[in-house]
Amino acid sequence: MAFATGLHSTALSHTILPLLHHRGTLLYAHFRRLSNSAGLFASSSRRCKREFQPVFAQARRSFSSAVASPSDLQFEGPLKIIEYPDPKLRAKNKRVDTFDETLKKLVDEMFDVMYKDDGVGLSAPQVGMNVQVMVFNPAGERGEGEEIVLVNPRINRYSRQIVPFDEGCLSFPGVYADVERPNSLVVEAQDINGAKFEVNLTGFPARIFQHEFDHLQGILFFDKMSDEILDTIRAELQALEKKYEERTGLPSPERIDIRRKIKKAVGFGKS
Repeated sequence: MAFATGLHSTALSHTILPLLHHRGTLLYAHFRRLSNSAGLFASSSRRCKREFQPVFAQARRSFSSAVASPSDLQFEGPLKIIEYPDPKLRAKNKRVDTFDETLKKLVDEMFDVMYKDDGVGLSAPQVGMNVQVMVFNPAGERGEGEEIVLVNPRINRYSRQIVPFDEGCLSFPGVYADVERPNSLVVEAQDINGAKFEVNLTGFPARIFQHEFDHLQGILFFDKMSDEILDTIRAELQALEKKYEERTGLPSPERIDIRRKIKKAVGFGKS
């Protein structure tokens, strides 16, 4: 994940599976084969109704209501991963309202950074761009799997089944620890062209999405850890805080020793 290794959708099928495009090439048949054999994506709306519950809790850190201006999407490459505790990781991320070549250039650059850093997912704030854009590819390899792009994503429903997983993050190099998350969820978003869609994610893709979705709300993966799990990486987080201070000459904008535990419900609010 930035999640430590985008879905191009144009329509919504009757089973809430979008048509997937890989840089313009239709991949619907391959997506359907994956969903049937590997169970990565659920394809039954009846199953969705049985296993999912609606989102009621409002996230403590909600999305910004501000809309990104053209200048918010401009950048000079190459972009680089920013590391904890850079304040851009906690900043509000603006909604994207313009779907043009500038956005496509940003998405392409984000994929380049993700693959270069051996990630399977990346959110825009992790490269210093505070806009609501995420990309991921569960395969983690260019030319394999599906490249997934979600703009202005929201979670509509999530499963009651909570599972732990040893997560890493590109903004926390070398840091890994267990995070508990729902195993499945139903997401709505816009694709690279601005078309709205809804998709049901299960298993590893759902895990990657939730990790990147948290980033878009200014939530970091250690915010979701129990105190016991957090203690296992506390020294590594302190080392990153010290590294930031030495590099910038500024005091760390946050310190793990005085962090306030965020409730488990954070990250599943629909705004």
